[in-house]
Amino acid sequence: MDWKIELIFVPVTDVDRAKDFYVKIGFNADHDQTPVEGLRFVQMTPPGSACSIAFGTGLGTDLEPGQQNTIQVVVPDADGALAQLREVGVAADGVDEQAWGRFVTFDDPDGNTWTLQELPDYSAAG
Repeated sequence: MDWKIELIFVPVTDVDRAKDFYVKIGFNADHDQTPVEGLRFVQMTPPGSACSIAFGTGLGTDLEPGQQNTIQVVVPDADGALAQLREVGVAADGVDEQAWGRFVTFDDPDGNTWTLQELPDYSAAG
């Protein structure tokens, strides 16, 4: 049986500001619905990803904004990801070279931290 992660909640203080930020860095705005008063659900998907993030109001999540620091995303090119983020005005840490990958980190406007990882080319290992 395949298990695929569908959705990760990201706590934010300002839904519109967060939505604008994620659109700016290339996420697709999949849903922005208010099905009932007091509940707003926004779903955003990174380019090429099968997993999305969600945020909004009235969702009942326990995390406070700025506490989500465990999202790691695989990218094909850490240098390209860093350049893309900086090009749209996002402060991102330079590429951190490790034996298990190349990493770029950045925070959203609420301080939620993202880590982008370029995996090593395992096919080149002998």
